[in-house]
Amino acid sequence: MYLQAQSKNMIVTYLAFLNLGLHLFLSWLLTIKFHLGLTGVMGSMVIAYWIPVFGQLAFVFFRGCPLTWTRFSYAAFTGLSDIVKLSLSSGVMLCLELWYNTILVLLTGYMKNAEVALDALSICLNINGWEMMISLGFLAATGVRVANELGAGSARRAKFAIFNVVTISFCIGFVLFVLFLFFRGSLAYIFTESRAVADAVADLSPLLAFSILLNSVQPVLSGVAIGSGWQSVVAYVNVTSYYLIGIPLGMILGYVIGFQVKGIWIGMLLGTLVQTLVLLFITLRTNWQKQVQIARERVNRWYMEENGRSQNSRGNP
Repeated sequence: MYLQAQSKNMIVTYLAFLNLGLHLFLSWLLTIKFHLGLTGVMGSMVIAYWIPVFGQLAFVFFRGCPLTWTRFSYAAFTGLSDIVKLSLSSGVMLCLELWYNTILVLLTGYMKNAEVALDALSICLNINGWEMMISLGFLAATGVRVANELGAGSARRAKFAIFNVVTISFCIGFVLFVLFLFFRGSLAYIFTESRAVADAVADLSPLLAFSILLNSVQPVLSGVAIGSGWQSVVAYVNVTSYYLIGIPLGMILGYVIGFQVKGIWIGMLLGTLVQTLVLLFITLRTNWQKQVQIARERVNRWYMEENGRSQNSRGNP
């Protein structure tokens, strides 16, 4: 069983590398060869993101996980309202983060010399998206590991896992932070031959580097929140830090003070910093032994027996 699980993990890893490779190739093809700019970047991301989705669906529907899901049963509808509530909270949490960068692009479209600004911003966001793939991998790993350790009743191992993943992700982010600061004048020529766009990217590179450094920690903390079942709390944190702090500050710095696209990015980066600090404070102040008790209650509530009936469906706590 262990070897079978390891082989499946390897397949998922290969899918992730295929996702990254296809993203890089399509980004280069659509932006350089077909000159599609931001449309090419977004299109490559959409196409590449569907690969792991179809791969994981194949595992489920073609008996790739025989010990995880065997068949449909009436137990699937037990406590469905709680599952829908958690799913909606998770969806809102993720959408608020994804829409945040989209609003950055929309606000940039009203700037002076918007064509060059959008081209430069699309290149920076594409590079940031590459790094985010690493961070999102840590997000998923952290969420699963924290949830498993809490479910296993070990607060110590949960805290140890959080410390390890945050440290490793931050170290990777710091290396990339230095790398992008050092090669700030050469990054754009991977995507464009325009000197004006390349100069604009070089001007934005310090902000890109700081975004990469911050994004090496923030997704991991979001993974901690997911593994602990704090999606609703994080949704409120995202609304406050992103949409009540980051975007208003960005508009003031960009339009009122006149920093243009750099001002918008600085404001939104400050919003991300606030969100990261809040999540870090929540994580440090959490009573993890109490989280173990909460996780045990959830496990007992949703425990599924081999015959397909849940304890909850029979009225057990």
